[in-house]
Amino acid sequence: MSDALKTGKPQFRNINITDLVRYRMPLAAIISILHRISGALLFVLLPLILLLLDKSLLSEISFEYFKGIVSHWFVKLVILALTWAYLHHFCAGIRHLLMDVHVGVDKHKGRKSAAIVLSVSLPLTALIALKLFGAF
Repeated sequence: MSDALKTGKPQFRNINITDLVRYRMPLAAIISILHRISGALLFVLLPLILLLLDKSLLSEISFEYFKGIVSHWFVKLVILALTWAYLHHFCAGIRHLLMDVHVGVDKHKGRKSAAIVLSVSLPLTALIALKLFGAF
């Protein structure tokens, strides 16, 4: 008989790669992982964004050229992904700053603040998507 069964304490083990499909992470963990992914995406693409902005502001002709490029649906999706990354990273960053000063650190408040991050960043991204694709 194992020591865990003798003492009545739960036995924890490391998960294998095959267990990842069945493993369910809490919402706070998903938000934290998405915060890191969005930050990395913004960091990696920031030089490209600044270069394109610089080139588009050289003259009216270059602005019209980039305006034509941005009108393509795939470029709009890339812009929308960057917009989501920015909005999510901003909202989750505020959440992390609040946790740094010990606000919302317990399990219930952490789950609630993670839901708030999603309920703020996703509708804002949807509004920008509607504007980007010409709904208004």
